[in-house]
Amino acid sequence: ALHAARPGCQQVALTSERYGLQRLPFAHLTRSDMAFFERLLPGRVITDPEELKQFNVDWLKSVRGCSKLMLKPQTTAEVSQVLRYCYERNLAVNPQGGNTGLVGGSVPVFDEIILSTALMNRIISFDKVSGILVCQAGCILEKLNEYLEQQGFIVPLDLGAKGSCHIGGNVATNAGGLRLLRYGSLRGTVLGLEVVLPDGSALDCLASLRKDNTGYDLKQLFIGSEGTLGVITAVSILCPQKPKAVNLAFLGCQSFANVLETFTTCRAMLGEILSAYEFMDEKCMELVERYLKLSNPVTGSPFYVLIETSGSNSTHDEEKLNNFLEKTMTSGLVTDGTVATDDKKIKACNCTLWSLRERITEALTHDGYVYKYDLSLPVAQLYELVTDMRARLGQGAKNVVGYGHLGDGNLHLNITAESYSHSLLDAIEPFVYEWTARHSGSISAEHGLGFKKKHFIHYSKPSQAILLMQRFKAMLDPKGILNPYKMLPS
Repeated sequence: ALHAARPGCQQVALTSERYGLQRLPFAHLTRSDMAFFERLLPGRVITDPEELKQFNVDWLKSVRGCSKLMLKPQTTAEVSQVLRYCYERNLAVNPQGGNTGLVGGSVPVFDEIILSTALMNRIISFDKVSGILVCQAGCILEKLNEYLEQQGFIVPLDLGAKGSCHIGGNVATNAGGLRLLRYGSLRGTVLGLEVVLPDGSALDCLASLRKDNTGYDLKQLFIGSEGTLGVITAVSILCPQKPKAVNLAFLGCQSFANVLETFTTCRAMLGEILSAYEFMDEKCMELVERYLKLSNPVTGSPFYVLIETSGSNSTHDEEKLNNFLEKTMTSGLVTDGTVATDDKKIKACNCTLWSLRERITEALTHDGYVYKYDLSLPVAQLYELVTDMRARLGQGAKNVVGYGHLGDGNLHLNITAESYSHSLLDAIEPFVYEWTARHSGSISAEHGLGFKKKHFIHYSKPSQAILLMQRFKAMLDPKGILNPYKMLPS
């Protein structure tokens, strides 16, 4: 096998062994294959092992593939030709966007060909009247937002990885992000998709209509499919107008019960202008301060809350926010805080305050090996899993922290250790999934299943649903060449 001689493959072999995984009987690359791709994509065929290293490993450096080839098409037609050839030759393909995924879904497991959308970064159109943007899948999220801001609009999605993630990858994983509370999920804001199916045929459902009630909504099959059913090549997305007034509040709470009650009060008093409600525990802040040298303006609290409001009238919004803060401070729900309510202070504080939340993932990587869990839970029980996990692991873990999108019931549970340990993983899994299932939660709120979680899907979905998903996969990709070993159990 092509992957056998690569030193980095030992890590994959250990992971594969844990799940009893073996390379499926896909074809191996030949000189003839290489020659075809060179003719099709001159100068856009990557074979240098050193250059391929960064695309074979995930962002967390926890899953490593062994691909010897990366292709970089620029058009849907080229993607179609690549997949048609691979389908006929039975060559496995791994679609890859910005490679910012956290569950091992964006990198090869064995020697799959990496199909990168990095050069598919063209904005096709934008309608200022409707707010509908049409663009290629490889557009970087932050670049799209910069373009839209010049038009007075924004992308209805904001992620810590916005500087490198691709909109196509966001859609393929149904990424949630920091402002889902205000703008909803991509399943509601994506109006249409262009997708190339595993056999190379192009499916043009790139609609720009808010309402279209004709037949099955096929785009929903591909949103959240993690590149297993087709390669998204273009996206049509509804974008909201850029808020004229944005306010931030960073608050300290003495208990998680206070965090919950503050949220209830916040939702009641801020209503339509509430765009984000994020929480972090004190361990998160300690790591951000220690490793990233960021300064926390509010100290001495077991929990912290970041609230953002977005509206069209600064006087109205500030009044609502001040009334909310007065009530929560007077009642003792909030013990300390800092607020940014004018343009100058917002510009100075926005980066700092949001960085305290957005860069927690980065800080955790400096603390050692990270076991990451992205869970949906009933809000009232959200933090109980963190305390239960700390009690269960004791000194076996370096740190157990919890943070996330409280307004969406989304907990990010992270456990760090000096190095990877089978015994520690066995203590965490399947306990974390069993706990989540007992509390009627989901084992993946926004990261997807990828490679790491596919074997645990039954904790969130009944067997009939899993079987139906497998039937969809078999119908659209009968040879199983597209992103194999991901999302669904064998």
